[in-house]
Amino acid sequence: MNDTEQLRTTNAGQLREAALVFRALHVPGRPLVLPNAWDTASARIVEEAGAAAVATTSAGLAWDLGTADGDRLDRKDALAAVARIAAAVRVPVSADIESGYAPDAEGVGDTVRAVLGAGAVGVNIEDALHTGGAGELRPLGEQAARVAAARAAADAAGVPLFVNARVDTFLRGAGGVAETLERAAAFLAAGADGVFVPGAVDPVTVKALVEGIEGPLNVLVGPGAPSVADLAALGVARISAGSAVAQAAHALVRRAARELLGTGTYGTLADGFDYEGLNALMTSRVR
Repeated sequence: MNDTEQLRTTNAGQLREAALVFRALHVPGRPLVLPNAWDTASARIVEEAGAAAVATTSAGLAWDLGTADGDRLDRKDALAAVARIAAAVRVPVSADIESGYAPDAEGVGDTVRAVLGAGAVGVNIEDALHTGGAGELRPLGEQAARVAAARAAADAAGVPLFVNARVDTFLRGAGGVAETLERAAAFLAAGADGVFVPGAVDPVTVKALVEGIEGPLNVLVGPGAPSVADLAALGVARISAGSAVAQAAHALVRRAARELLGTGTYGTLADGFDYEGLNALMTSRVR
């Protein structure tokens, strides 16, 4: 075995181990809580705060890379950012890959291989279409094929990648519980490991989804949503902040800029992350 083959074997082994750790974190009633990150600084801050894993937000990542969310980000740029994040933390990393950064199922498989190459052990794949109407979702069979391609690519690489199938029925106003359960069942049958239903936080709805989905349920939270403890009591297995943390950070930038340029005062800058602490966090090398 040459050095390159040994390196590949070692990396595959590390990925398999990280993927198994990540899978084990999805426990109904004891959810994995993810304050989503978008760059190496936010990833290290999230890890330092005690997160068991780091998940990226595609929106936050897109904004950081100078484009809008909604399948506009180039796959190469997106996965280069994921690779930087994965290299910056010790915990497992899951990548939000929007609808797969590809026009077809074969391309989604290519994306998943690149995700593994970047060092991530989980993916979110959404079923929303960004080229059609406001509430349009990808046809069920077509989306199931994309999920199956992701599963096949990971299995071929020997890594138990956690495929989180995002169902945008509630988020896009394209259906309720019945439609969500139908799509969730199809995606799980195609090889997904869990189901992400953003836009569903009403306790009655969440409970119906937990009971009707044969896999871990992931919900999206923000101001006004039930607490982590309340969602745990309903049987949720994964809780994501999505782009909310990035939005809050960018709102602070806007407030600070407007204050500085408007009144010439600096109150918004109080209680910032201290320079020495942040610098030390970013100086340390963990891999």
